[in-house]
Amino acid sequence: MNTHFYKDKPLFGLDIGFNSIKVMQLNNQSSKHTVTGYGVVSFDHKAINNGVIVDQEHIAKAALELFKNGLVGEITTRRVAFSVPAARTFSRIITLPKLAPKDIKDAVMLEAEQYIPVPLDELYIDYVVTQKSDEKTDVLAVAVPKKVVDSYLTLTKLLDLEVVVMETTTGATGRLFQSTDAHNIPTVLIDFGSVSADITIFDQTMRVTGTIPGGGDDITNLIAKELGVTRDEAHIIKLKYGLSVSKKQKQIMRALQPLLDQLVREIKRMIRYYEERSNEHHKIEQVVTFGGGANVPGLSEYLIDNLRLPVRACDPWNHIQFKHIQPPSDVERSMYITAAGLALINPKEIFQK
Repeated sequence: MNTHFYKDKPLFGLDIGFNSIKVMQLNNQSSKHTVTGYGVVSFDHKAINNGVIVDQEHIAKAALELFKNGLVGEITTRRVAFSVPAARTFSRIITLPKLAPKDIKDAVMLEAEQYIPVPLDELYIDYVVTQKSDEKTDVLAVAVPKKVVDSYLTLTKLLDLEVVVMETTTGATGRLFQSTDAHNIPTVLIDFGSVSADITIFDQTMRVTGTIPGGGDDITNLIAKELGVTRDEAHIIKLKYGLSVSKKQKQIMRALQPLLDQLVREIKRMIRYYEERSNEHHKIEQVVTFGGGANVPGLSEYLIDNLRLPVRACDPWNHIQFKHIQPPSDVERSMYITAAGLALINPKEIFQK
């Protein structure tokens, strides 16, 4: 297939999460990105096991229902950019001696064999050069189990979609940050999903990535258990009060403390790792949050107190407009972060590589 015939055609982002599918397509023809269509549909989380789609028919049925009845606006293309959960990937910055471009792949494979606890023949491995100097070359290497990727490719055949690119959720978040936010200082990005939090050190590009268990659903469940309320009631409490001052603040803090301690420890560990290895002795200057966790009252203040860094939520919707279609609510917008990051991919950039 001659890809030159396709490089100018649009694509849309498709993000399969813990129990929902989100899609978004953007018109990227100007500096102001415009949403042409978006939507979300839920599915039984048992259809996915360890990142592998095990019930193809169930996921395909949900996706077809979304395309038929669940869209706001329209998706005008069959070409798709898929997200792969960062928790199911192995990502690492590898420092190599100065090498000819043709020798980098073999060097990456040798390094990958040392740090990935999975046989290389069970993985798809890709890399991108992030920094070069006269002495060394830094590359970001990403490895994904073949069974995860292959299950996604099977789904696209069922849906009659053409896969243009597959990217980690952290990569999509980083692109969204880079395209729509002030990104010229070293930053910790935290993307709060349903069952995990993806953490990235971003300095012109991704430098360090990590994932810890515990996301929005876990916060809801912990509050429900501690307060003896239903999940629906706990969800309302989470969004209305969170960690901020309320009659139940002490109980909520007690319930969430182990999860919060783990989050802070991992952020501090990643900051140390980055700053110790930064040749320019860069220091992290801010924390930017994405996803549902960014909506939890009091969380930013908690992170400020424990990290001694400014913390703020990313608001990409100042640069991504809905114009003629009904936008999602402020709370619902957080679920489209990854799909929006994927939708920002310029097809021309992919085929020029």
